[in-house]
Amino acid sequence: MVTLIITEKPDASKRIATALAEKELKSLRYKKIPYYEFKRSGKKYLVGCAVGHLFALEEKEKSGGSYPIFDIEWKPSYSVGKDSGFTKEYHDALVMLASQADSFINACDYDTEGELIFKNILNFICKRQNAKRMKFGTLTKEDLIKSFDDISKSIDKPLATAGETRHFLDFLYGVNSSRALMNAIKKTKKGYTVLSAGRVQSPTLALLEKKEMEIKRFKPKDFWQLFAHLNSRPKVIASHVKDKFFDQAEARASRDNCKGRKAKVLKVRKKEFDSLPPTPFNITSLQTESYRLFGFSPKRTLDIAQKLYVSARTSYPRTASEKLPPSIGYHKILRALCNLSDVSKFANELLAKNELRPREGKGIDPAHIAIYPTHSPPKSLANLSSDEKKIYLLIVKRFLSCFGEPAKKETVTADIEIGKESFSTKGTRTIEEGWIKFYKPFIRSNGEEVPHLEEGKEYDVTKLELKHDQTKPPTRYSQGSIITEMEKHGLGTRATRSGILQTLYDRNYVEGKSIEVTPLGVRTIRVLEKYVPDLASEDLTKHFESELEKVQEGKKSQVTILKEAKTILNKISSDFKDNEKKIGEELIKAYHETRDAAQTLGDCPKCGKGKIKIMYSKKTKSKFAACSEYPECNAIMNLPGGGLVKSVGKNCESCKFPMILYIRKGKKPNLMCFNPKCPKKRVQEESIKKQIEEFEKKPVNCPECKSGTLIVRKGMYGTFLGCSNFPKCRYTQKIENGNNKKK
Repeated sequence: MVTLIITEKPDASKRIATALAEKELKSLRYKKIPYYEFKRSGKKYLVGCAVGHLFALEEKEKSGGSYPIFDIEWKPSYSVGKDSGFTKEYHDALVMLASQADSFINACDYDTEGELIFKNILNFICKRQNAKRMKFGTLTKEDLIKSFDDISKSIDKPLATAGETRHFLDFLYGVNSSRALMNAIKKTKKGYTVLSAGRVQSPTLALLEKKEMEIKRFKPKDFWQLFAHLNSRPKVIASHVKDKFFDQAEARASRDNCKGRKAKVLKVRKKEFDSLPPTPFNITSLQTESYRLFGFSPKRTLDIAQKLYVSARTSYPRTASEKLPPSIGYHKILRALCNLSDVSKFANELLAKNELRPREGKGIDPAHIAIYPTHSPPKSLANLSSDEKKIYLLIVKRFLSCFGEPAKKETVTADIEIGKESFSTKGTRTIEEGWIKFYKPFIRSNGEEVPHLEEGKEYDVTKLELKHDQTKPPTRYSQGSIITEMEKHGLGTRATRSGILQTLYDRNYVEGKSIEVTPLGVRTIRVLEKYVPDLASEDLTKHFESELEKVQEGKKSQVTILKEAKTILNKISSDFKDNEKKIGEELIKAYHETRDAAQTLGDCPKCGKGKIKIMYSKKTKSKFAACSEYPECNAIMNLPGGGLVKSVGKNCESCKFPMILYIRKGKKPNLMCFNPKCPKKRVQEESIKKQIEEFEKKPVNCPECKSGTLIVRKGMYGTFLGCSNFPKCRYTQKIENGNNKKK
């Protein structure tokens, strides 16, 4: 008897095999794909892996771009798209392993995606309808053994059906609406571009466009604020209780009433309050906090968190829960964290408490608990990449702070009278840090100064300041806040939201970290709302999300939901076909506007008339920059390769060439002048050369591992300093602008 255990990713298969093997673990390969063999309780087990989804949806028979289509089926991913070609080797390896097995165990991630990945492998490769199920929240040895010992006799069929139904809905909505948009564009015969719409994508774009219109419609109002600077120690600046004066004459009159008068403190009020510890991270709050602190996109944060989970450093990240039950072993985790110098002091402090009880939030997840560090931390944080270290420490410190005592704070408010005008000043300070000390340096600082003023005392007014300003428009969504907003509106799932946002960027519907909707994005959603409002409907998306929950609970059938979806899609398709030409004309115009704006870098520094634009050479198959007035102006410049170039709307101070933002995958965007003869660049190059000579003459000890020395290294993005103990120590340091900067 042979049992095949199937995991979702290669790294997980090795970890599971290592945990469950009692004696010898054989590490084998089928062609290039790893798999494992071991014995447990005298029985033989094989462990093979998928690499995410090995099957994808496609229409049964090619319809040549017509719509609507509903006749779809699962096919091997490698046969559906070129980008999935790499999955064939994993598919073939599982076919070979399945032929040797008598029974099967699902060890994929315990969520709708993991259950669906296994269900398709089970049905199409293993030719079975059911299998046993391991359920685990971390990939530590202890959790995996417990999961194996407590194995379920069946896969979670409602969970798998819910995942499959979601895929059916998203595919049908996506393929039909996207084909409708593309057909509308083709009808214009004025160009070609890839456009898309979708069940969640379109309402999300509508949400962003609504904010964009609020900003566009906003009309600023002038206002004035009156501040009084008091001769106190420390200095205090009091503000007029009216805050904003929208009448300048009134503001000036209030200021004149205060001239030559002393400030009398009428009352000083002190109020102490508790600031409660934060709740544990779920994926949404982790993505939001990561963006606030590090500027990481939601997708980047999720990818890093997934790596930490697969390496057994943290628990499963795709969770909505804010619960930390005692079953995870608080003391065991804290004792393990004592081995990390960065947090050992705080872990020991918590271990000394009589009782450990975390503050929990309301969020729940039927399959998983909140994100937390496991009892298997890295031996040293130097073993993690720079990004992994940031996210890991953030998760660790959030976990520690959940067990902290409430922070005690004090707010001091002083009521002040100057002449007959009323002023006040207010400040808050921390009296007892409580949980705050565990979360530093990630705690948001709100200022710690309070006014030290005596009640009944008069103070000289050293300055009366009347400041003029304008009301500000609503702020745009950031990549962090839009994820939270999508959750509030019931758009997408914790696992899909970051991908939906990325699609909006890929389609040029939005741009920038502070998310701005492009003319193409604005026109697209307006066209949809005008001609096919059902597709842009947030209510319709919420309805189907609710229906999918019922499928997962076993209260609704897949057939019923898909029947309703087909009825709605027929109506949407009919609306598209009735207005194809109008839709196409409106969209192609917006596309050309967006493309032109994206290709324009700035004014030509040579002729002053034209615009420097990004061009493409069919001969060299590369991009370059040139003046739009060619051939009258022959200005031409190279662009950096291997990345994305964007305009920033300003010129270099040294040479007046347009500045560009150079974006490379996995790297911090680089603001640069693309003029190779820029005087500033020559100065920087000389500075870098001198620094390299200094380091080669006098080595410096590595500040991370202490035992290695910093040596000059060269990479694809230039020269930098790296530790001589690489890869054991991955410390690097930039050499830039005459200064050394840690990467």
